[in-house]
Amino acid sequence: MTTTAENRQTPAHSHAHAPEHTPRLNMAKLAPEAYKAVLALEIASKKGLDPSLVELVKIRASQINHCAFCLDMHTKDAIAAGESVERIVQLGAWEESRHFYTEKELAAIELTEAVTVLTDGFVPDEVYEKAAAHFEERELAQLITVIATINVWNRFGVTTRMVPGHYKPGMYKA
Repeated sequence: MTTTAENRQTPAHSHAHAPEHTPRLNMAKLAPEAYKAVLALEIASKKGLDPSLVELVKIRASQINHCAFCLDMHTKDAIAAGESVERIVQLGAWEESRHFYTEKELAAIELTEAVTVLTDGFVPDEVYEKAAAHFEERELAQLITVIATINVWNRFGVTTRMVPGHYKPGMYKA
């Protein structure tokens, strides 16, 4: 082990990181009306829902969609809000790690996958019914809106190649 100037331990075999990619374009600047509309949907979608649950849903959708920028943002926001690193790490394998989550969270995660992937062209009745058993109708409507909205953000992030790693928790809060 070698020691850096800041007195942190660095493995002797460490190598320089690959360079960051360049973003393709900036949606907020080039399509400001659309960006602001999605932002308004984002703010409205979370009302009445547990913030931790919202972050878990956003992280899971972002994992599925391979959106590195949103993963960076929502894992940092979740940790800042008190979510455990263990539950965030296990989210990618939630079916094998069910004991880390409540039944309500599991229903939300499963619904997130069904809405995000739409493999069969629809959300299966059993997935929807499980979520409906754990959420009041208004909450369920909000949850579906959160899932749809993070999927919009993921598509912006992946398509425009937004660069992860620079987000600080809360930096986009009004």
